[in-house]
Amino acid sequence: MLRCREAGARAGRKALVSGVNLALQPGRLTAIVGPNGAGKSTLLSLLSGQRRPDAGEVRLDGTSLAAHAPADLALRRAVVPQESAVAFDFTVREVAELGRFPHRRRPSRDEAGIVAQALEATTVAALAGRIFNTLSGGEKARVHLARALAQLWEPLPGGATRWLLLDEPTAALDLAHQHQAMRLVRRWAHGQGVGVVAVLHDLNLALRYADDVLVLAGGQVRSNGPAAEVLTPELIGDAWGVHCQAITSEGGVPQCVFA
Repeated sequence: MLRCREAGARAGRKALVSGVNLALQPGRLTAIVGPNGAGKSTLLSLLSGQRRPDAGEVRLDGTSLAAHAPADLALRRAVVPQESAVAFDFTVREVAELGRFPHRRRPSRDEAGIVAQALEATTVAALAGRIFNTLSGGEKARVHLARALAQLWEPLPGGATRWLLLDEPTAALDLAHQHQAMRLVRRWAHGQGVGVVAVLHDLNLALRYADDVLVLAGGQVRSNGPAAEVLTPELIGDAWGVHCQAITSEGGVPQCVFA
């Protein structure tokens, strides 16, 4: 379990997030949503261990994230940030291979095959020989997702949980690739038991694919629970200041129609 207990982070005197209590379960896809400036990326950085909380704590399987050795943590969690620049002329394949770096001391029997499968899963295998910096924003986002999947590709000895943390993974993607990416990470959650946490802006993507939704506003948790129960027209109107109507599609998927 990945758990926050009264976790908070500040920038000078400003509280970015405060008093966050949260228990995330592996095998589920959790979406973090909220207005701009609500603290979503800050919370994700606390959950990933990239930032230490200024108050409270974040624990993985009962142990503070700060107590986990970075090399060990890299075997268990992969992060896809909003922006990730590549300074050199790496190829797409080489960027995806960076996901295997934490495994260099105990490599898999199929290192090259893992990278190839990760590129195939994110539909960028045909770009493997291209220079990464020549790609479009959406193509770069899919390559970074492939890198993260390659990092977590195989189950760990002893059944240790794996975590995939994504900051706005669909922001640069077109409509078809948004759904492809969300279907893929949901399959990883449900099929492989990986804990997936994704910051999203599209509430309908959250409703369609997330098991659970956490709503942040003003740096504090406004609501947390099953997606369809949390993302009600009343809460959306209160947190975002927009009016919407809840509908159900033919497949029984809840959606919001915005006025």
